[in-house]
Amino acid sequence: MAAPKSCALWSYCGRGWSRAMRGCQLLGLRSSWPGAPLSARLLSQEKRATKTHFGFETVPEEEKGGKVYQVFESVAKKYDVMNDMMSLGIHRVWKDLLLWKMRPLPGTQLLDVAGGTGDIAFRFLNYVQSQHQSKQKRQLRAQQNLSWEEIAKKYQNEEDSLGGSRVVVCDINKEMLKVGKQKALAQGYRAGLAWVLGDAEELPFDDDKFDIYTIAFGIRNVTHIDQALQEAHRVLKPGGRFLCLEFSQVNNPLISRLYDLYSFQVIPVLGEVIAGDWKSYQYLVESIRRFPSQEEFKEMIEDAGFHKVTYESLTSGIVAIHSGFKL
Repeated sequence: MAAPKSCALWSYCGRGWSRAMRGCQLLGLRSSWPGAPLSARLLSQEKRATKTHFGFETVPEEEKGGKVYQVFESVAKKYDVMNDMMSLGIHRVWKDLLLWKMRPLPGTQLLDVAGGTGDIAFRFLNYVQSQHQSKQKRQLRAQQNLSWEEIAKKYQNEEDSLGGSRVVVCDINKEMLKVGKQKALAQGYRAGLAWVLGDAEELPFDDDKFDIYTIAFGIRNVTHIDQALQEAHRVLKPGGRFLCLEFSQVNNPLISRLYDLYSFQVIPVLGEVIAGDWKSYQYLVESIRRFPSQEEFKEMIEDAGFHKVTYESLTSGIVAIHSGFKL
């Protein structure tokens, strides 16, 4: 499914979703698709009459987006629980390592694509808030002559606890965004956070807008990965960084056999028991096997225009973090 043809900021209200045409300039959203820059890699009006994979199934390209949408619409409410069950909680460590590798500074503008339930966004906000508070403390310690009243006043006058940092979560699936928005409200995340409905292959943002682009466990579900990578390059500022956390190719033969056994024999069963959805988790397992290896994906990132592309395999290659820069 393609992104809407106008910029739309979605917010969750007590009775459901409401579409608000506000905040476009603040977020750098494109206000009019016909007037979009020529550098944008827009989805073709005429879909290529070719086939692609949906897991191990071969389908027409124009059908894959809808099928993937249905998968995540079905699993949205149980998505986080299933992540814990499938990975035995290790996905949390992988995401923490992504933030450690990112090391964002106060003032960083982050775009998290396919980040519907907010896991990366919340970690980012926690990290930059901690960094900003540490900076404040260092500054106050350096001013030993201040009175307690002056120190208190400095804290009170601090309006932005994030130091100007902002994160935009962009996801094509409204149900995933709904879950993320509910989690944010429940956990107290409000400042510096926006939710946008959008397609990774046709991002509704201006050129050169963000400092960092992240996508975690999402890019393998995109129909045209090359186009999503080109869009990532377009919306990043010069000097901006691309970071992708994704399942990859296991490099240990013994672990590979055990991993295959667990993936195909256990994960779909967990999907049926916990989420009531065998087929969606069968697809997710199959989609992992169809994703390029670490080296192949590195070359794809370079082909999109990124420089200094590297990757780090985690947990024997079950996942990998790829990094690249727009220079």
